[in-house]
Formats: sequence, C-alpha cells, structure tokens
Amino acid sequence: MKQFREPASSKTTHLLTAELGLTRWSYVLLSTFLLTLFVLGYVWWPLAEEYLAQIDWNRPLWQQVDWLLIGIFGVMTVLIMSGADLKVDLVIVGVGLVGGLVIESWGTQTELWTYYTQERPPLWIIPAWPIASLSIDRLVRILHRVLPNPKAGLFAPGRSPAFSGYGLLYWIIFPVFLVLMLDFVWPTLDKSFTVMALVLSGLIILTPTNYRLAVLTFVAGSGLGYFLERWGTTRLCWTYYTGETPPLFAVLAHGMAAVAFWRAGLIAYQIWDKFLPKITAGSRKDAKTQSG
Repeated sequence: MKQFREPASSKTTHLLTAELGLTRWSYVLLSTFLLTLFVLGYVWWPLAEEYLAQIDWNRPLWQQVDWLLIGIFGVMTVLIMSGADLKVDLVIVGVGLVGGLVIESWGTQTELWTYYTQERPPLWIIPAWPIASLSIDRLVRILHRVLPNPKAGLFAPGRSPAFSGYGLLYWIIFPVFLVLMLDFVWPTLDKSFTVMALVLSGLIILTPTNYRLAVLTFVAGSGLGYFLERWGTTRLCWTYYTGETPPLFAVLAHGMAAVAFWRAGLIAYQIWDKFLPKITAGSRKDAKTQSG
C-alpha cells in the first residue's frame, strides 16, 4: 500500500507559516493593508500621478525604482503578518490612528516639519502610523526573544528595577531623549501643542511600568523610524525646519511615540477587558429577550 507523501511545496508552506507565526488574522491584516494602499491611491490619485510623472522612460526602469521604499514596505508587510491577533492588533491600530493624527497635527501646525503638499496635516499620511505601530510590536517580540534573559546578571528581576540593566538603560536613554526634544522644539516653545507634547513625554518617562519593554520598544521604534525618516526626508516628502535628512531627534521620536502608544495600549486593553465582555453579554441577553 502506497503511503501518501505531502508535496514539497506544501511542506515549505507549513514551515514558513510556523516560522513566521502566521494566523488567519495575518491574511486579514494583509488584505486590509493592500486595500488601504488602493484606497489611498484612488482618493489621492493626483499625488500618485505626480509621483509617476517623475519616471524617465528613456532610462532603464530598474535604475529609477525606489528600492528603499520597496524594502520598507516589504519588511513591514512580513512583520504585520507575523503573529497577528485580532484583539491586540485592533487596539494597536486604533491607538496608532489617533496618536498619529495628534503627532502630525502638532508637527505641522507648529511647522517643525512640513509636507510637500503643504497640508497640516495631510490625511494620507495618517494610515502609515498604525502600520508602523504593528511592525514595531512585532520587532519588540523579536527583540524580547533574542536579547539577554532578564533572569541573569544585571538584568535579574531580583535586583531593584530602577538599578537593573534595563533600568539603567532606561534612565540614560529617556532623559537624553527629553533633552534632545527640548533643544529641537525650542523655537516653538510658545505653542500650546509643544508644551503639551513636552509635558506628556515627561509624564510617560517619569512613570515607567516595565523598563525592559520600554527600552525594547524605544529601540524598535527608533530603528524603524530611521528608515522611514531617511526615505521621507531624502525624497522631500516632508522637510524639517533644520533641513537635516533626517534629524537625530526625529528618528528617536519614533521610539518615544512607540512607547507612548504602547502605554496607551495598556490602558485600552484594560478598558477592553473590563467593559467589552459586559457589553457583549448585555447584547446577547437583549437578543435572547427579543427572540423570546
């Protein structure tokens, strides 16, 4: 009797699925991501048309391909599909949308940075924030697995958290960032938006919850932020008042924003767990009453 052998292509698919941590929600996220790109391209077609008009058909196309942009989208696509979870990702997306709108409003209204369309802020940039937030969440998971175990040495949980390895890193990284932020936003210190941003950043820094996750999130956000800022500033999609491509503060600000979003997400999860089950239960009870 012949034994059934799984095709090599099927084995490869199963292996990739396991390695990347793909779930059914991974494909939902991918579809949503692609749909978002399509909608943005359709609604803001004049911008896309203007970008495509830069192509010189007399030169080889491969020399004009924006490989940095393709690389960023490729990596982020793989990241957002990895370990997708409906509850977690809905909160990340929601916080990313609101947080991104607030940050873009602050930066463009105070003219710390401006977009080539002169919109303050342009709505087409807002969806990039939740996509980046999902990518950072996946990067933090990777860092959590590969970086030193908190059970050993300076990183041991038995030590006082503020004086553990990650605690020391925290109290070096974040105060330095706050100094850089103050220096960068100094010309707009008379703006209420800037004052609010400084106060909020200070409150987040002074009330740490988990030193390890805060440091890892800051590193992941800054790492991804460098490539995003490098692309945007060198392509003149947005320009900082300093003219740098990009400013160090702008790169690290992605790390701080990621930490702020993560902290906001923790609060959102608590609200979700506290109220959503009650709302769901109440809806089911009403449905049963009406059907009865």
